[in-house]
Amino acid sequence: MILLPHFRLLSRACRAVLSAAVMLTLAQPGGARAQDAAGYPQKPIRMIVPFPAGGYSDVLARLIATDMARSFGQPVFVDNRPGAGGNIGADLVAKATPDGYTLVVGTIGTHAINAALYPKMPYNPVADFAPVAFIADAETVLVVNPAVKARSVAQLIAQAKAKPGELTYASGGTGTTSHLAGELFKSSAGISMVHIPYKGNAPALADLVAGQVSLSFATLQTALPFINAGKLVPLATLGKSRSAALPVVPTLDESGLGGFEVRNWTGIMAPVGTPQATAKKLADEVDKVMRGADVQAMLAREGLRYTAMGPEQFGVFIKAEGAKWARIVRTAGVQVD
Repeated sequence: MILLPHFRLLSRACRAVLSAAVMLTLAQPGGARAQDAAGYPQKPIRMIVPFPAGGYSDVLARLIATDMARSFGQPVFVDNRPGAGGNIGADLVAKATPDGYTLVVGTIGTHAINAALYPKMPYNPVADFAPVAFIADAETVLVVNPAVKARSVAQLIAQAKAKPGELTYASGGTGTTSHLAGELFKSSAGISMVHIPYKGNAPALADLVAGQVSLSFATLQTALPFINAGKLVPLATLGKSRSAALPVVPTLDESGLGGFEVRNWTGIMAPVGTPQATAKKLADEVDKVMRGADVQAMLAREGLRYTAMGPEQFGVFIKAEGAKWARIVRTAGVQVD
């Protein structure tokens, strides 16, 4: 406003050049945001984990936050906001200011399964978020109690077909990955098994070890101590390739169920509208952390697997996962109030 009188005193040619320059600056797509991203971050970052502390998504979040704070020179706080299968914490981020300072560690649950599972979702897992970076898969393994006679997937399927409904499988709860992996297995193999839901993976595995249930589709991280102790027998892993932690155990794909894959994944998302340059800067930092030799060794020990995916590739992956699990949830007829 102060410069306006002086603007009128300029020659017509000078006014035209100045106006063109201003219009060009305003027309640059994300011009101001790109400039802001160059100096990002300039204040603390909050990374919301929509689950209790101690789980693999929380452990990975704290690992990344520590290195990110060191690299960025700004604090990165991990904030656990559990509830409603992760929906409460994810919704906080969906409605946050899209400036790169509020992030969520989303999972296959919050961004692929829950939209089909819950009749009323507080957010849209695709439209309300800007994908940042894939973090890791928590590898999953089909384990049986030693009392179950089957020692291969083919033998397990044969047993289930011979005595429909005799086999029971434990999960961490209705609608969890361990439950839906069982539903996918049933439909893929053409068998009948009884689902026994528990309030968490720990009690589910405890009853499996005690022989109260026949089998489970458990995260390798939680099942590996029992496997190593001989208390559970691994029949197959659920990834596309064999696990480094169990290299002699075949995948379900190798075991006759072609194309069978369950990726119990986690990744970082920001609110939709977050500047692309900011998301890319965060993604590059995640990639640097996850490729570290010490981190790679830890992942192998814990049954976790890193795959590099930046914002665009991660976004395509999330959409595909959402479509896949929506079909599985509909087929199984599962719903959570």
